[in-house]
Amino acid sequence: MLDLIPPSWIEWTKEFVKHYGYFAIFVISFTESFINPIVPYPFIAGAHFFGLNIWIAAVVAFIGNMLGAAFTYFLGKYLGEHWGKKILGEKLYTKGELLFHKYGFWAVLLGEPYKLVCWLGGIFQMEFWRYMLAQAIGRAVRIFGFTLLVQLGINIFGNKEK
Repeated sequence: MLDLIPPSWIEWTKEFVKHYGYFAIFVISFTESFINPIVPYPFIAGAHFFGLNIWIAAVVAFIGNMLGAAFTYFLGKYLGEHWGKKILGEKLYTKGELLFHKYGFWAVLLGEPYKLVCWLGGIFQMEFWRYMLAQAIGRAVRIFGFTLLVQLGINIFGNKEK
């Protein structure tokens, strides 16, 4: 996937995190829900390279994702069906609508790509609190599970001072 993102964007994002730390991780995580193709995971995993705490970076990413998910839900709700059909096309829109009406909560909880799930939750006007609960569970498992695995890797394979 990273080969689809222009290298200059990746470099700019690294510099952004280097200079602005947790704020940059928040912005990356917030915008991931609606437009940003760069995900926060590499910056959580590499937090120590930026002088950041991995667990604080994970919490900041989680908060950014949740606020971004709420923002994108309301944006999708406001722009609505016409916009959804125009962007997705009739066929994909209809598939998404069937998926959301059939699986709702589970579509949000397990759904990827994240941006699409955030948009569709609002476009199909899923009950907001159910949508946010599914987002919270799904994002928590994903972000904190990832962070735990990285931390375990660091603990097991990291350099041990003697």
